[in-house]
Amino acid sequence: MTYNTTRRHVLQAAGIGGAMALAGCTVGAPTTDSVETSPVPLRTEEPALDDAKAVDVDRIAADPRDVPAPITRSQPATVEVELETRELVAEVEPGVTFTYMTFNGQVPGPFVRTRVGDTVDLTIRNHESSSMVHNVDFHACRGPGGGAEDTNVAPGEEKRLQFKVTYPGAFIYHCAVANVDYHISAGMFGIILVEPEEGLPAVDHEFYLGQHELYTSGTTGQEGHHEFDFGRMALEDPTYVLMNGEKYAITPDNYAEMSVATDETARVFFGVGGPNLFSSFHPIGSVWDEVWRQGALASEPDRFVQTTPVLPGSTCVATMSFPVPGDIKLVDHALSRVARKGALAVVSVDGPEDTSIYNPSS
Repeated sequence: MTYNTTRRHVLQAAGIGGAMALAGCTVGAPTTDSVETSPVPLRTEEPALDDAKAVDVDRIAADPRDVPAPITRSQPATVEVELETRELVAEVEPGVTFTYMTFNGQVPGPFVRTRVGDTVDLTIRNHESSSMVHNVDFHACRGPGGGAEDTNVAPGEEKRLQFKVTYPGAFIYHCAVANVDYHISAGMFGIILVEPEEGLPAVDHEFYLGQHELYTSGTTGQEGHHEFDFGRMALEDPTYVLMNGEKYAITPDNYAEMSVATDETARVFFGVGGPNLFSSFHPIGSVWDEVWRQGALASEPDRFVQTTPVLPGSTCVATMSFPVPGDIKLVDHALSRVARKGALAVVSVDGPEDTSIYNPSS
């Protein structure tokens, strides 16, 4: 496969200054070398890395628009779900490669949409090129290990599992074999939505984002192939904190896929795989009109929320409206993760100005 050279050149030119501008941070902030971002002392020199590997896929980031349509039926049904576990080399950012572990070749894994009372008919297969055993634990599943105990698949194997979803909400699923934290960090997590029987309120757009940490042998931005670093993971000192698997993946300089018009509405399904850090999920330039904390759709939502904590292994469902044009940056408000480690996505809003709400010339 070939590198996406347009994206590579744009991001290399943008550098950390571009990242700070996207995040709404102050230009001229201290460099990484002068900021201690973790309990571990910053390395004074970069460790030696092998050259970046040839990539298996040009893109590992899930398309945030790839959300199944809202359910309109009034009766339970059987929902067929196919998950293939793949270990794939891809770029974290231009010139930096990593061997991800994925469901269906993307991070986060595919969005699964069901309704209370449905039966999930799951087929999980482990691609023959894999080097490890994988499985899946659904937080929406009542059963041993959320299904993990009965879905262990070695390379080339396939298994099938059926389970009924009995309670509403947005729930994480993830690989849960030994070294579960390694598998999640490398990308093996996603969201299964269980709609309440009455469905969800109508919105104009739905988007799907997932945050996780990468713990690697290199330093942030160091070109070459990054191997997984268990020591850094034990210290909870990530090299990257990512939304949808790549640094600044869903932004105008990369995959500009979250676009709306003024006076439209959007629902964001946001999951945190972790494995260790929670996210302080915040929209710069707006608020969350409604937030269902931990994806608890049976509860009343909070209203007009500036920042909502999302725990590792949990989700939130949040809605937004867009009365004025401009970019709304979705960030982890632990802002060093944005400016230095990649935790940023952008909703681009087009439409007429409304100077009664925002008037930059007054």
